[in-house]
Amino acid sequence: MEDKWFELVGRESASRVLSEWEEDRAGERDRARSGFWGSFWQKINRIKIRKKKRNRPVLSLCLLLIVMAGCLGCELFIPKDPLYMDLANYAHEPCREFWFGTDTMGRDLFSMIWYGGRISLLIGLTATAVSTLIAVIFGAVSGLSPRWLDALLMRLSEILLSVPGLLLVVLLQAVLGKANVWSISFVIGITGWMGIAKVVRTETKQIRNSEYVTASKCMGGGFFHVLWNHLAPNFISSIMFMVVMNVRSAILSESTLSFMGIGLPLDIISWGSMLTLADKALLSGAWWMILFPGAFLIVTLVCITNIGSALKDGAGSRESNL
Repeated sequence: MEDKWFELVGRESASRVLSEWEEDRAGERDRARSGFWGSFWQKINRIKIRKKKRNRPVLSLCLLLIVMAGCLGCELFIPKDPLYMDLANYAHEPCREFWFGTDTMGRDLFSMIWYGGRISLLIGLTATAVSTLIAVIFGAVSGLSPRWLDALLMRLSEILLSVPGLLLVVLLQAVLGKANVWSISFVIGITGWMGIAKVVRTETKQIRNSEYVTASKCMGGGFFHVLWNHLAPNFISSIMFMVVMNVRSAILSESTLSFMGIGLPLDIISWGSMLTLADKALLSGAWWMILFPGAFLIVTLVCITNIGSALKDGAGSRESNL
């Protein structure tokens, strides 16, 4: 009987079916031996995988939108002029009139935080736009170039990566002179493009020999036409989380420079310039000068970090599905 069955279905296919059947039986025996705890841990692992897939930074996104909306529309609800110096109430602790207290020049901290948040967010977005533009062009040129030019451009980016970013920012800002919003945004932007450029270069090298890229070049498409219509749609998802993280890094760099005394001057209100008075606040016991600006800064940075991590996980899951 078995010999006739082997002759009908073929010996190779029959042996494959038997081996699969034996593996299924072995798996059933293992699950039976594991008993209750084996099935329990399998269910736990499935729940974890589902939660990971459904994980979305909803809270971080809502908090970030609230902060951004409050900073953009702060004139509608701030109680005092953030630039007005009330010297009679300098370094005043939080009270009914001054919700977050005042700084050493008598300015209302509650109004300053919402007003200065616009400057910090503007610096973060502007610096990120500059760095992303440089990174996309540099990475695409390197990916489409011959091997010797590609190696030369990559060595240049690696040299810049080896230098601490904060040191480059301080050096370039010293060359430009007195810091303002646009100069510090430009300096932070032109020193933070190397990581994105390497990703763009890698993605470009993978798709530069594709049929649609070759056809576009044969039909007379220039570099920017190919970049915008064919290359960018393929690598935009890979660099999106890095772009979001660059916003965080730019805000943090501006705050660090202002805290060190080489960033924005005190007459330009930002979260970083507000922290410039932190050393005096610690000596005088004015804790509110550090707590409230620092809390807004930390919450914003954590929200941006969570959103960037979610974008990174989403890009990774899409690549694994492909």
